[in-house]
Amino acid sequence: MIKLKLSTMMFLQYFIWGAWFVTLGTYLSSTLKFDGVQVGAAYGAMAIGAIIAPFFVGMIADRFFATQKILALLHLLGAGALFWASNEESFGRLYPLLIVYAVCYAPTLSLTNSLAFDNMEDQAREFPMVRVLGTIGWIVAGQLVGQLGLEATAEPMRLAAAASVALGLFSLVLPHTPPHAAGKPLNIRDVLGLDALSLMKDRSFATFVIGSFLLCIPLQFYYTWTNPFLNEIGMAAPASKMTLGQMSEILFMLALPALLHRFGSKIILLVGMAAWGARYLLFAHGNIGPGAWMLYVGILLHGVCYDFFFVTGQIYVDQRAGLRVRAAAQGFLTFITQGVGYLIGSFVSGVVVEQFVRPEGGHNWFAIWLRPAVGAAVILVLFALLFRGEEERRAEV
Repeated sequence: MIKLKLSTMMFLQYFIWGAWFVTLGTYLSSTLKFDGVQVGAAYGAMAIGAIIAPFFVGMIADRFFATQKILALLHLLGAGALFWASNEESFGRLYPLLIVYAVCYAPTLSLTNSLAFDNMEDQAREFPMVRVLGTIGWIVAGQLVGQLGLEATAEPMRLAAAASVALGLFSLVLPHTPPHAAGKPLNIRDVLGLDALSLMKDRSFATFVIGSFLLCIPLQFYYTWTNPFLNEIGMAAPASKMTLGQMSEILFMLALPALLHRFGSKIILLVGMAAWGARYLLFAHGNIGPGAWMLYVGILLHGVCYDFFFVTGQIYVDQRAGLRVRAAAQGFLTFITQGVGYLIGSFVSGVVVEQFVRPEGGHNWFAIWLRPAVGAAVILVLFALLFRGEEERRAEV
């Protein structure tokens, strides 16, 4: 029964995100006529949430509230903010509501993970089977939104708000999970993971962190602009097609342990980085006619892009940090990449897209996709020259 509850929690957690996040750019740009900078800023709201989340979780949620209760509160508040946002049509009123929603939603990502871990006997064996329901939830949301033709409407936000209400109420029947740090003194170093800064003295670890931060800037082009791009060039139900990326993510996640054992972290990270550049080149040259296969391959590369880079990066940090600063290092990495990196990437992608608006309407997508492709390639070369994986380090000892 506990596993069923945890699996349902994960399904709804990522159904919510997948329902509105993928298609927001299409709605804002094609229906509300927001410019590129405004659309980029709207997507940057989630990055702002990721920056604030460690403070909220570390200073409040981990000290004063049972996890299931704070999940219920955050999802119910988030539902209200997102529904309100779905009824606003000006950037000045919608953008602050997206930030409020992101501040509510972002902490729930780590809280659902911690609640699941706390209620498992064998986390390594049980967690992947529970977490995969989150990916399935994202896929179901994308299929639903795409097949119903809701991409250019505010309905995905309302669908996500309804799912947020459902998860908020469902959270009240999740296993009781007391706060982790109740009664412990507040330490800002712990909240931000600043103890991990000692690891930056190592050139390879510093290269990894800086490279990850820089790569998150071109990465945001995919999350913000793929759905508007596919809609603009005439692909049918692109939100449904984009769930092929999450399907490939499941397959590559299953293959990752064997590939890491065979090739080592450096090679896998480099392949992940190369996949991001390759994806953007495929998008630049793809079209709905003879080049449609390029679009589908670019979408299917998501499993390589995400698993080989993000998941492998988390494993590398876990190996490199050691038990004493492991949690601090993971928190620090999330803050730098999914927080600061994505925030800058959202702004940069919006500026670039706005530069290539055609006078007759539409965009010069070839020029747009070429920018993040070149950026990812430059970061790949620098990373290859400066980074040493744990396997290389052990071989030198």
